[in-house]
Amino acid sequence: MNSKKKLVFGIFLVLIGMTVISFVRQTEPWTAEQLMAPADLAARINKTGASQPLLVSVGPSGIIKGSIETGPARDKENLDKLRKLLKKEDRNREVVIYCGCCPFEHCPNVRPAFALLTEMHFAHAKLLNLSHNIKVDWIDHGYPVK
Repeated sequence: MNSKKKLVFGIFLVLIGMTVISFVRQTEPWTAEQLMAPADLAARINKTGASQPLLVSVGPSGIIKGSIETGPARDKENLDKLRKLLKKEDRNREVVIYCGCCPFEHCPNVRPAFALLTEMHFAHAKLLNLSHNIKVDWIDHGYPVK
């Protein structure tokens, strides 16, 4: 193989490697800026007169005060319920989804639900950062429940 071919092959390998690394780094449909801290949401819920986001439980239990339950988003019929709910909303409204069944890396519900928010072009889509589960990250802190 002559040096020109080796150079082209080397550049090709570098480009493939960069593509793979980029894909691995962004495997979640949300960004760090789209994660909402539980304390921030709890403060808004507790503050009289504060603007409230559309708060949607996409998991098995809608325990947070003011949330609407659409059911586990891993199931097509529940994802369709979420879509129907969101169709009525202004795309500039802040929408916060949560599940809390388990740690994010194992949750089958938040990814399809957040991907739907993105697909529907919601400008202010958020995921409640329940990195452990609803009990540890919400209930144990005494945040508002139904």
